[in-house]
Amino acid sequence: MLVNSLDILKDAKKHGYAIPSPDFFDQNSLRAYVEVAEELQKPIIIAHSEAFKDILSIEEAALLGKYYAHQASVPVVLHVDHGFSLPFIKACIDAGFTSVMIDASQETFEENVQKTKEIVDYAHPRNVTVEAEIGHVGSGMNYENHDMTDSIYTDVKTAVQFVQLTGVYSLAVSFGTSLGQYKGTPVLNFERLKALRDAIDIPLVLHGGSSTGDDNLKQCAHLGITKINLFTDIVTGGYQAIQQTTTTDLVTLNQEMILGMKKVLKHYYQLFCHGE
Repeated sequence: MLVNSLDILKDAKKHGYAIPSPDFFDQNSLRAYVEVAEELQKPIIIAHSEAFKDILSIEEAALLGKYYAHQASVPVVLHVDHGFSLPFIKACIDAGFTSVMIDASQETFEENVQKTKEIVDYAHPRNVTVEAEIGHVGSGMNYENHDMTDSIYTDVKTAVQFVQLTGVYSLAVSFGTSLGQYKGTPVLNFERLKALRDAIDIPLVLHGGSSTGDDNLKQCAHLGITKINLFTDIVTGGYQAIQQTTTTDLVTLNQEMILGMKKVLKHYYQLFCHGE
């Protein structure tokens, strides 16, 4: 069933678990994610990033996302991940996306508030939930290719003010994770996460879930993170599955890739959505 993120994130916040949000880049990856959620009977937030707009158009992503969501018996959110352009985000809302992320975290606080508020005002009458980011989650080797590679921790007082000024539905916060692949396991600032959780009523989101480490992610879900974005680990799982097969048949290679991606997603469901 196609839903927005409001109720499922509230439930995750109430019961102390997190919902995976994997990025899809084609029909096969999208179908694989929904099939895993259906098999496990868990909600899922399937995400289309603006970074993939030249690979999969808004119209294609919306059509495929809505189709598979309507076929599923579990809640499926069709989400925009890292929308930087206001016209892109509004076009996604018009196409039928049920949740969007406006990422103006690299802008000044005032510009971030202004852009986020504009999207909230556009989305709210259309029953679309809005996620924003305050602070900045850094990046390493990843498809997003942010200009800023270093994380800037989310300031608690600034985050509280941001939520009050924008009316945003969920908030991505920074406390030590990064997008893409790590060298080693990151050290997360759980004290900062707890302070943010205690000060902010809306659901909190973690970006850069891949390579963060199982213990870290389990702790994040326990301490108030309700949505965890995933991509690098999932596609790496697909690539490794291809490497382990000896077939030269393209169809079989694709099937092996999908099985590898599914295996990783199932692992993360069991890790931080087990108690749901």
